[in-house]
Amino acid sequence: MTITIDGKTVDCLQGEYILDVAARTGIHIPSLCRHEGLDGLNCCRICIVEVETGAERRVVAACAYPVAGECSVFTDSERIRRHRKTLLALLRARVPESKEIARLCEEYGVQDNPRLTKRDESGKCILCALCVKACESLGTSAISAINRGTGKKISTPYDEPALVCVGCGSCAAVCPTGAIDMKEDELTRTIWDKTFDIVRCKRCGAPMGTAFENYRAANRADMEPVDICADCRKKSMTDVMSQTYGR
Repeated sequence: MTITIDGKTVDCLQGEYILDVAARTGIHIPSLCRHEGLDGLNCCRICIVEVETGAERRVVAACAYPVAGECSVFTDSERIRRHRKTLLALLRARVPESKEIARLCEEYGVQDNPRLTKRDESGKCILCALCVKACESLGTSAISAINRGTGKKISTPYDEPALVCVGCGSCAAVCPTGAIDMKEDELTRTIWDKTFDIVRCKRCGAPMGTAFENYRAANRADMEPVDICADCRKKSMTDVMSQTYGR
């Protein structure tokens, strides 16, 4: 199957999301609530594009719109740029400290809107929920959206350190605006007001995650916690093969 994106004919499979098809062919569509390995959540709406099928032309979210047949996609039309500028202006009013939102606003020439009042409290969270999705995918579900309306935020239950959090840092890794505070030194990692001991490889000293994370992974695999990193394990196996077969 072929579709046209910004005048370029590209091959795709039925059911593929437009965002994935565009990325594979080198066409950039901005997105905040999508991360490699996680499905789009269709909430930031920055990835909107125009899709033309026959006489119909409508605006859809590229991260959640599966290709059903031949169509023409317009990722940077005047209509789309106008909508994106409005969305970015709203996001900037919510998280004025976010460098990523500021960068996108500059790219799209977003002007200050006196009708939009910036939030007094500091923060960078745009409520995309990618962090929640990542935590759920790992089977931990230590964080979620709490409260409603203007008080809605991502946090642990009752804003207390979550018992099930293993300190893996996946939530911080997928956050598009750097909203999740994670501090780390040689010995510990602190995230969501909870401090974890860091396990290091006994051979090379490379960090292997938190002790809690390492124990949980071993328990799920029904094995003892590992004490050497993947690179050292690979090197060890290579050395054994070399000694055994003389290579």
